Amino acid sequence: MLEIYGTIAEESWFEDDVTPQMFRDELFAGKGPVVIWLNSPGGDCIAASQIYSMLMDYPGDVTIKIDGIAASAASVIAMAGTTVLMAPTALMMIHK
Repeated sequence: MLEIYGTIAEESWFEDDVTPQMFRDELFAGKGPVVIWLNSPGGDCIAASQIYSMLMDYPGDVTIKIDGIAASAASVIAMAGTTVLMAPTALMMIHK
């Protein structure tokens, strides 16, 4: 199980930032199917694109569980799931 909780950023300046490198290290530390809990207001679109690509290239099934919000750049990451699940009270915001 992995978590993307916080702002998506190219570099980490705050404790709750998620960067592509940090995520890559956690993702490839294990094998097999992966479950990712997602609660993020978004952030850097390039960093989100990198995380999306990592998940699309991941050899196992990817389940995304949105338990709070997947807004902006985080909505892009959510689309990389083989399965995407949202809590009934969760929100997703996609820009026009």
